Amino acid sequence: MAHTDHQTMRRVLRREIAGTIGLLTDEHDFRAMRRYRTFTFDDHAVYLQQVEDLLKVRALQGTHTTVALFDPQEYAEYCTARGLDPDIPAHRTRFTAELATTGPTVPYEGQPLADLLPDLVDEAVRQATWEYAATLLARLGPCATCGEDIGRASFTRASDFVARILDTAPPGDRHLVCSVTGTPETLVAVLHVDERDSGAARLDEAEALEFTTILALGLATRSPGGLVMRTTAPDTPDRVYGWRLRGDGLEPLTAGEVFDAYCTDAESGDLISPESNVDYCFPPDLGHNGHPEGHSH
Repeated sequence: MAHTDHQTMRRVLRREIAGTIGLLTDEHDFRAMRRYRTFTFDDHAVYLQQVEDLLKVRALQGTHTTVALFDPQEYAEYCTARGLDPDIPAHRTRFTAELATTGPTVPYEGQPLADLLPDLVDEAVRQATWEYAATLLARLGPCATCGEDIGRASFTRASDFVARILDTAPPGDRHLVCSVTGTPETLVAVLHVDERDSGAARLDEAEALEFTTILALGLATRSPGGLVMRTTAPDTPDRVYGWRLRGDGLEPLTAGEVFDAYCTDAESGDLISPESNVDYCFPPDLGHNGHPEGHSH
């Protein structure tokens, strides 16, 4: 009886343990891992199927699993820096455990692996974009005139803009996109803000940080760029608003300019048919001529 009780308790405890699986999302990374003798898979499709089967089994057992993006090059560098043998499975496990807190991850919630893979790659791109923008922002240093840290001041200004935009938006869910084109490469960030039944806004803090950082970089470097917000609410047309980055501020787009931006293919420049039940609007006034209060570089 006591033995059975111990087995039951162990099963319960196993369900309490959250796990992380490091996933090789593409064929190139998979081939890179095959150089290790202890990595026994030889077919990427079979490997992905085995991972999906394992995820399903763990879900049926009531165990939560996080899927992390496993980068063989980062793993090799990790092992070199710590003097570890990369061909020992326990070291791969250790690296994967650290990915759970520092790397791009997606929770497994029963979705097909074919749906989870692009979400994981998108998360990796998001994180890399934010890290790149944050690095550029930190390198700007102090203002030559006043000595104020340009990156920090721009982040504060961008945070104020985002707060004002959300505060003045009509009720409903909001989808914001910010793009900055003047940096060495175009950077894009997305922010989703859902409205709860109570009227309070719900957003992902990491997503908000990434969005604000990209906007701050555009303001700090006075780069070309723009910000578009789409609001969605029951029983009312969607509304679309837009601003262009102008200097270290935001300049509202007219309804016609928003329409032109939304109905033009970004790649080809061809016109796109406008969506039905969508209003293209002049945005609410943010005050201070597009500048939050305070110093402007």
